[in-house]
Amino acid sequence: MDIHELYNEWLEKAVYDPDLTAELENIKGNEEEILDRFYRELEFGTAGLRGVIGAGTNRMNYYTVGRATQGLSDFLNKNYENPSIAIGYDSRIKSEYFAKEAAKILAANGIKVYIYDELEPTPCLSYAIRKYRTSSGIILTASHNPGKYNGYKCYDSNGYQMTDEEAEETYGFIQKVDYFTGIKSMDFDEAAEKGLIEYIGEETIASFLDEVEKQCVNPGICKKAKLRVIYTPLNGTGNKPVRAILKRIGIDEVYVVPEQELPDGNFPTCPFPNPEIKQAFECALKMTDEIKPDILLATDPDCDRVGIAVPDKNGEYVLMSGNEVGAMMLNYILSQKKEKGTLSDSAVAVKSFVSTDLAEEIAKKYNCTFKNLLTGFKYIGELITNLEAEGRADDFVMGFEESYGYLAGTHARDKDAVVGSMLICEMAAYYKTQGKMLVEVMEDIYREFGYYCNTVKSYQFEGAAGMEKMAQIMENLRKNPPQAFADMTVVMVDDYKTSISKNTENGNESKIDLPKSNVLSYKMAGGNSVIIRPSGTEPKIKAYITAIGNSGKSAKALADRLISEADAFMEV
Repeated sequence: MDIHELYNEWLEKAVYDPDLTAELENIKGNEEEILDRFYRELEFGTAGLRGVIGAGTNRMNYYTVGRATQGLSDFLNKNYENPSIAIGYDSRIKSEYFAKEAAKILAANGIKVYIYDELEPTPCLSYAIRKYRTSSGIILTASHNPGKYNGYKCYDSNGYQMTDEEAEETYGFIQKVDYFTGIKSMDFDEAAEKGLIEYIGEETIASFLDEVEKQCVNPGICKKAKLRVIYTPLNGTGNKPVRAILKRIGIDEVYVVPEQELPDGNFPTCPFPNPEIKQAFECALKMTDEIKPDILLATDPDCDRVGIAVPDKNGEYVLMSGNEVGAMMLNYILSQKKEKGTLSDSAVAVKSFVSTDLAEEIAKKYNCTFKNLLTGFKYIGELITNLEAEGRADDFVMGFEESYGYLAGTHARDKDAVVGSMLICEMAAYYKTQGKMLVEVMEDIYREFGYYCNTVKSYQFEGAAGMEKMAQIMENLRKNPPQAFADMTVVMVDDYKTSISKNTENGNESKIDLPKSNVLSYKMAGGNSVIIRPSGTEPKIKAYITAIGNSGKSAKALADRLISEADAFMEV
């Protein structure tokens, strides 16, 4: 069926949601708009679905969500005798609507549904899967994307996102479902009366917070330090649980950014609700003159990432990177556990392989085993699950990704900005009692281990032409691998798609013992590197830069050169 036939079919049949009919009528005769909505189907992978909300096969709407849910139902009914599922959702446009429609479809397929009675963070969904021992889980969220996006992430029975094999099998079922005739559904209230849909209540959130609180390393330190915090949930799900956990650990002075406090999927004050960027802190920064906080916290809409801004010696508030916070948090936990005699002899810490290698150097100091895994927190969740199966759950110290995702504890199998916010504040409080600001703590770490400048450059590629260009860039890099960056010879090339690591000096090759992924890594002498990775959820390629120097200035200068040379490869 060509694009125009698809468009006409949707115009005729997509009548369940009147918003879709109006949108399709509005673009009649507009070839470019029709093409963008129908040139492809949203792909279902380990990150589920993600796309712009609207009409068409390349949009998030009732039919694309419904088709995915029907396929997931078929997968669950094939693989489980009495399947069940947990569902959560964030503050985004249509998140609650999609969540409840998915619940109706699953119930119509005989699958027991546990659904949160209000929006909750992504880690709470991971927690619910394990608490209720469900076969799977769904969260309706597009994380930190702009407001026009939504997404549909699927989890397995362990509480982390589906593995490649499960996602592939589920996608096979999805592709067999007709958008308009293949989706089963039933009335929500009727399903609830029959016991097929059950709300997840406050007791589950309370038990989640209990597990988070157990990760305190220095209970009572926040009360002692009289920590002052400005917090913004960026109009997302963090407002209640983050404030609740900070209150539990003794932080009485938490000032919430009023215009970003309540849920709002339009994100009116912050078009990019991403704590990685300074814009997310603009409203909070305006409050600092009056409040003079020790720390500013920002969680993204589904509260699985947290970013911070802290005062420097001049009283100016500076953003700290995810790599810096991850390294500092690891150093804090390991040093305090070592001091208290609670650090396991077989302790394990982990990060995504694109995150700072500084963390690995810190772990060595404390004889802590360190693991580098592919990007995607499911791999960290998988490691925790394996440790748990070996009776070693307590050996897990923490895991993190440079994109502001942290997890301490085994209560969840995904990034958790609730526990992240708690530990960041506890860490700030501890060092405050020592007379130190976090920027000074980070400087001490750099002086001890070397100055690491880790930075990420994103290259955006929109639409059908953009997807083609991304594939072309990766193909060109494989056919014509760069020999050097910033006058430093590339000594090792790791291709995670072929699972081959090649030493360019002697030509020796070895196998990369990780799942295949479309990633290329170029390593130079001294630990400097450039990693190129297309995003799995957004139309962009990311370049991850590691530059190491004997000062912050020299490391930054080298990073700028590496970025400049990476830019050239994105112009194919």
